[in-house]
Amino acid sequence: MPAWTIVILPEVQAELLALPADLQARFRHIGNMLVADGPQTIGMPHVRHLENKLWEMRMKGKSGIARAIYFTVVGKKIVVCSAFIKKSQKTPRRELDRARTRFKDYRS
Repeated sequence: MPAWTIVILPEVQAELLALPADLQARFRHIGNMLVADGPQTIGMPHVRHLENKLWEMRMKGKSGIARAIYFTVVGKKIVVCSAFIKKSQKTPRRELDRARTRFKDYRS
């Protein structure tokens, strides 16, 4: 069974690089789990369903909390469409709107 692959949208590269090093490391760790085991087998506390086809990677470290929003597409691809530092209890509407727009605009 072929492994999953992670696709990071070009506009998300800078968002990920803006995260502190410990949160980037958590992103890589959760990403490796998703690739190795498939997104259907990973759950809380690492990933959580947001809405429709959008899911979030939940990164927590000494420097704070961050999220990366992703969706899956045919061909076993996990597409990361947003990454941000989380400052409030709820996922900010602006981040969800950004992820929704990038999901709609995505063409595999």
